[in-house]
Formats: sequence, structure tokens, C-alpha cells
Amino acid sequence: MGIIRPLDEHLANQIAAGEVVERPASVLKELVENAVDAGASRIDIAAEDGGLAMIRVQDNGAGIQPDDMLPAFQRHATSKISSPRDLFRIETLGFRGEALPSIAAVSKVRCVSSSDDSGLGRFVEIEGGAVVAEGETSAPRGTVMTVKDLFYNTPARLKYMKTIQTELGHLSDMVYRHALARPDIAFSFRHNGNVLLKTTGSGDLRQVAAAIYGTASAKSMAELAAEHPDYTLTGLVALPEETRASRNAITVLVNGRYVRSPAVMQALLAAYHTLLPVGRYPLAILHLRMHPTLVDVNVHPAKLEVRFSKEQELKAFVEEAVRETLSRRVSVPSGYRPRAAKSQPAWVQDRIRFQMPPAAPDADSTGASPRVAESVSSPFRAPGKEAEPYGGADAIRAESGRWPPGRGLAPETAQRTAPEGTGRKRSDAFRTSTAKEADPAAIPGEVWEGMYAAPEKTAEEGAGFPELSWIGQLHGTYIVAQNENGLYLIDQHAAHERINYEYYYDKFGRPNEASQELLLPVPLEFTPDAYAVLKERLPMFSSVGVYLEEFGGNTFIIRAVPHWFPKGEEAGIVREMAEWVLAERKVDLPSLRDKAAMLVSCKASIKANEPMTREAAEALLKRLSACRMPYTCPHGRPVIVSFSKYEIEKMFKRVMP
Repeated sequence: MGIIRPLDEHLANQIAAGEVVERPASVLKELVENAVDAGASRIDIAAEDGGLAMIRVQDNGAGIQPDDMLPAFQRHATSKISSPRDLFRIETLGFRGEALPSIAAVSKVRCVSSSDDSGLGRFVEIEGGAVVAEGETSAPRGTVMTVKDLFYNTPARLKYMKTIQTELGHLSDMVYRHALARPDIAFSFRHNGNVLLKTTGSGDLRQVAAAIYGTASAKSMAELAAEHPDYTLTGLVALPEETRASRNAITVLVNGRYVRSPAVMQALLAAYHTLLPVGRYPLAILHLRMHPTLVDVNVHPAKLEVRFSKEQELKAFVEEAVRETLSRRVSVPSGYRPRAAKSQPAWVQDRIRFQMPPAAPDADSTGASPRVAESVSSPFRAPGKEAEPYGGADAIRAESGRWPPGRGLAPETAQRTAPEGTGRKRSDAFRTSTAKEADPAAIPGEVWEGMYAAPEKTAEEGAGFPELSWIGQLHGTYIVAQNENGLYLIDQHAAHERINYEYYYDKFGRPNEASQELLLPVPLEFTPDAYAVLKERLPMFSSVGVYLEEFGGNTFIIRAVPHWFPKGEEAGIVREMAEWVLAERKVDLPSLRDKAAMLVSCKASIKANEPMTREAAEALLKRLSACRMPYTCPHGRPVIVSFSKYEIEKMFKRVMP
């Protein structure tokens, strides 16, 4: 006798249920998808005890025909597809015919449905996969699916369910995704009698986002709309100041279906590159529409993952569309956060003018009297010294080294000569730098002006960056500035880092124009396995102007680096580049170029608690305004925050909200 035999139908359904029904949220997903496919304009959802006790989904869709009530609960019975060719043009959310039999196999199900407006319908009750009752009943047009005692007959599965709050979180998340996918459907969601979500079905995605994420977050999001010969992308994306600690606030929809797509997620995060701090993620709703033949939704039992036919082309399209939208909307974030109202009387003062008065003949250039100027001018300029516009060379020299060593060069020291005595013929890849090739991003004033031509900006890029007037420096870290709209605080390190990053990123794209051989090569020692990996990736370093040579004994020597590397930081930068190359599985030239630009820009930038002259600060602001994306540093931290005149007056109770 053979030992292979077909499984019992009931046992097969329970095994299949393990693929489709992982937790209560899986049941809810399948039932809501059926309601959407039925053409419902209103879907009411109720749950008890995280969905383990009860889940009920009621819709006003087309309903189930009387003769289809029992076949709907048979395995692989569906009206969505009829031939293999239909698998390549799926336009419905459900199509396998697995959901209802799988759910009925591990719970107690009651289905009531009517396909017309006669007020009559049919019902069927199934427990553990067996029909226990069926017949006629009164029912409005649509379907009501009630699932009770989930996993009552599979205690092993029930044992591994999480707490009620955890399961409720998964239920809520699934409802939110469907509501965002179909803003034209009115959703309501109740748990233990408490209303958790209610949408109007008006078709306005921003209204649904407001119901889920809050009105303030929804209002601040930028509308996304882009066209491609193969794709259409719509949705909402949050500005960089609206971040989350995880990716849960990112919703990717494909033809109305919520999916988890690493490719689209990667493209979205690439569009936010340098705009978000490390470990923070954006709030985004992306809805992609494409021909069904370009996407395969039949690669995951729960249909949560899809496969795209033109994945690389899609990633480039999404990244470009999101980046262009952000470039039009990113602006100076407000630093004002109103506190909760207190029951204290509001005191009102007369208005005080804070504008700096014009300088008197015997006053310092700050506009203050000689005695006041003497007390406040020390960190910023020599008393009585007239400021040159944007910090000329004479003003820099007069400061006696106020600018940090190694981060700026006086004109007479800007020129570098090629090191001699290396004992070897210099390669054509190495060259002697001139004064105009010195690091312009680190030189304030007029010396800076002639060296770094700011890139031409489109109307979208950097649009709206305010014109600012310098006031002073706070704690040696923040530049204080103003204009007619209010007060601004600029993080001097973050601002300088952004300027340097854009400059160095451009420079790393032309490495052969700037590499300079070191007088004394610097050794770098690694572990044997790291040495073997780096040995294979030496061409990657030379592609950005860093030349390493094998020295034996698991050691490389740095033979040459770009001349604009910060002085004294060459070895540290190259080592950090090497550690990054070792940590990354897949390294390409654009990624290495970007990482190297970040490392050099951070090392070369002015740090916190370092005083700046007025000329240097004004030059920094001028160069910042010429950046393509001046509002964040390369690591995503904000560069500038604003306090509007109205917000300041609210804080001082000059105006009442």
C-alpha cells in the first residue's frame, strides 16, 4: 500500500488558513477587499477585543446572489478570473477564492447578503468549515460578514496572538491603509463601541489623511502628481520637518492595493536624501497607477508584495517626482511651538521697535555707542573697524585668526605648491592647485566670492530663501538674523556643512582635476578580511580622487588625495570612507561620491562654540542662499528656523490668538 494520500478537505482548509489568516487584521483585510470589489460606497467595520472575539464588516455593495452563497465558501471558488490569461491583468483586490473558506475554517462565520433592493436576502452560518444553518432573511442591499471566536478550533494559533492592544493596532493600520487607498468610500471603524475612524467618502485624500494623522500634519503635506508613459503617481508627501521614528507612516498603493514594496520605499527615501535626520522617516502616501500587465500581484499569499516589470524605471520616476515636489515646497521651518493655554492674565505692552538705529558719527559700525560697542564687539569684530561688504580679505586678516585654522585661507596662503622629494615620477592624475582651486566653501568674504560660482537655481530649487540681515551670534553656535518677516536662527555648522557638501559633491565628480600627492604617504592598517575586500575595491577610491597602494602586511598607504581635503584630516576621512565601503554590501560610484562629500564637508565646516565675525557670518548666509537645498544639512538636520513677527508678538501677549 502506498503512504501518500490526499488531505481531508477540512484539514486542507485549516492549513491554507495558516497562509492567509495570520491574525485578526488578515481577516479584516480580506473582508474589506471583498466589499471594495463589490462596488461599495460605504463600509462600516466593528471589532471586539482586538478582533479575536468579533469582526463585522457591512457594506452597501452589489451583494451575493442567492445561488452563490454556498459556493462562495468553497476553496478556489471565484468570479474574478476564469483563465490563466486573467492572472496577467488582475484589476480586483481579491481573485484567488481562498479568503472566505480559510476564514470559515478557523472561526464562526455568519454571512447575510442581498443583491437587490427588495429587502429580502439569504444567510449562511459556518463553524469550523461546516455549514450549520442557511436560509432566507430580511436584509438591505449589500453584505454583512460577521466573524466570531477566531482560532477557537486551533488553540496553538490562538496561543501566539499578542495582546488586545497589539492586535487593535494591526486592525487600525489595515483600516487606515484601505481608507487612504479609497478616499471615495466612506469608512467607519469602531472597537468595543468606540469610534476610531470615520471618513466622508468625498474623494479628498487630504481629508482622509487629516482623520488619520491629524489636521496639522495633513495641511502641511505637499500634493504629489506626476505623469509617465507607463505610470501615474499621485498622493501626499510631508515636508522634512514632519518626520516619524519608523516607516509605518509610509503608505504605498498600487492600483488601489496597499503593498509593501522595497523598490518604491527605496526611491522615496532617496528623494528625501539629506533632508531627514538619521533614523527618521517621512510621512507619505503614494498611489501608483499602471497597466495591470506591468505588475504581478500573485507573488504573496496575502497579496502584500508585488513584482514590477520595469522596476528600475519605476524607481527613477518615483524618486524624481517626489524630489521635484519637495524642491517646490521645502521652506524655513517655524521654531514657534505654542504652549497650552494657562489661566493667567495676559499683560499687554506698548510696541517696541527692535530695528537697529542708523550709526551715529561717533558710534561703532554696529550702531551702538562707543561704550556699548566696546562691550559687545569682542567676539565679532575689532572695535571701531568698519565692515567690508561680505567680509573682504582685509577684514579677515584683521580678525587675527578668528576663523578656525584649516577651514579658511588668507589669500596669500591659498596657493599650494606640489610637494617635492617624493622620489617618484608624479602621475598625470596628480596636479598642483592654484589659489582659485582652494576650498571656497570654507573661505568667508571676497576670497570666497570669486572661487565658487553658485549653481544656477530654477524657480523651484531654493525658491523663497529669505534675505537676512545679521544681528549677532548666540552661544557661539547660532547666527541670529532678521528681516521684515521676523527672527531667524541659523545653525552655523549645519549651514556651512550644506555649503561644503554641495561644493565637494561637485568636486568629487571631477577627481582627476584635484588629486595631489602627499609628501609623506600615510599608512592605514586593516584586518585581513577587510584588507581583502578593500583590495578589490581600490578602483572605487581612485574614482573619487583618493589613491591607495598596497603596502603589505594588511596595510595600505594613502598616496594622494584631493588637495581640498581639510588639512590634517586626510587619514581620518579616508579611513571613514573605507569603513563605509566595508559596511555596505553593494557600493556604487554615486553612493561613494555622496558619502565622501558628507565626510569632507563635516570635517571642513566650522564647529559649534566657535565665534564668527560679522563679515564671515554674512558671507556664510550669502553662500547658503545660493545652495540648491539650503534648509537642511547633509545629515537631514535643519539649518534654519524662523520666528515670525506675529508668533513673537503672541509669545509676548501683544496680540491674542
